[in-house]
Amino acid sequence: MSNEHTVKSYEEELQYLKDSVIKMGSLTESQMVDSIDAVIKVDKDSIDKIIKSDDEINKFRSKIDTQIMNLLVKRAPMAIDLRETISSLKISQDLERIGDLSKSNAKKVKPLPIDLPEELVGNLKRLGDLVIKQLNDVLDSYINKNFDKAKEVWEKDEQVDDLTYIAMESVIDFLSKDKKNLDFSTHLIFVTKNLERAGDHITNIAEIVCFLIKGEYLKGSRPKGKVIKE
Repeated sequence: MSNEHTVKSYEEELQYLKDSVIKMGSLTESQMVDSIDAVIKVDKDSIDKIIKSDDEINKFRSKIDTQIMNLLVKRAPMAIDLRETISSLKISQDLERIGDLSKSNAKKVKPLPIDLPEELVGNLKRLGDLVIKQLNDVLDSYINKNFDKAKEVWEKDEQVDDLTYIAMESVIDFLSKDKKNLDFSTHLIFVTKNLERAGDHITNIAEIVCFLIKGEYLKGSRPKGKVIKE
């Protein structure tokens, strides 16, 4: 009887850990949506809320670390359970970094003018929308243990690179028209690169989900699109 209780408790702890990762992912996705919206609309009133939401994401990361330590020490998980535990740790690390990048982008909104060129804003929005969809899809693949969807996210990183290149060209064009736009352009370059880096972390999560499901990492190099050399 006690053995059945132990097994049930162990399974509950694993589910509790997964639930924490899902909640952290949901918070990270909301923060990213808000930060991209703030950039597109140059909404300076939302900056503090976005920065504050990052504190909640960091709290989840600490909570997940504690849950993982307890599982490793108390349960000594084996095989698939160990994969689940280690995958949760890695995914939470990437989610935390995505949160940091969203917070960074929110901070870049404050000095921006409200009359940014329409084409530039449109290209940033297309990039941001794709990164949001990538994050939503990879979290869905984790929740449903969907290998094909995770692999599709991994393959679409090339599209993130291509849209980053287009957005960068728009920022450079904005700068070339008036040297007084230098400060604005610098902030927008950071925003664009942060979105690309968020895409890289999302691709990391896709790789981790594939490993979690099949016990092996995807073979070959990540598909890469156009990039502007830094």
